[in-house]
Amino acid sequence: MNVEEMYQQIILDHYREKHHSGLREDYNAEVTQVNPSCGDELLLRVHLDGDVISDVSYDALGCSISQASTSVMTDLVIGKTIDEAQELYRGFQEMMRSRGTIELDEDTYEDAIAFEGVAKLMARVKCAMLGWSALEDGLLKATEKAPATADAIAEKNETKEEG
Repeated sequence: MNVEEMYQQIILDHYREKHHSGLREDYNAEVTQVNPSCGDELLLRVHLDGDVISDVSYDALGCSISQASTSVMTDLVIGKTIDEAQELYRGFQEMMRSRGTIELDEDTYEDAIAFEGVAKLMARVKCAMLGWSALEDGLLKATEKAPATADAIAEKNETKEEG
């Protein structure tokens, strides 16, 4: 089996056995993403424990690439901090936009390296990015709603007193 066949098999495996699929309660943010060019739809929930992603759950309809990419993404980000997950997002996005010229670090991105070949297919980049974009939106939404920390409250009060 050559590398490209192995990557195709990883994508098919994640499509058939979607990790973290199925919506779960206890979430800080819920977002919907739609890819109008092919009809992929995704409802994604993010649950934070402080600044650590403790769960990502989703319900998806669409092609094997969008669903497999979301499955891979959940494996990578659960247990990571928000900053670490956003760094993974930026790296994956850069690779997908590179048209196949940028390779991911296998130790960092694990099964996500299977999507390097997809990056060469411009019509499929949006499919592979759907779950990642939903995660980015979910993290932004969750942190906007996050309760203020004691430090942030004290800083806000100090600003009011100075003004």
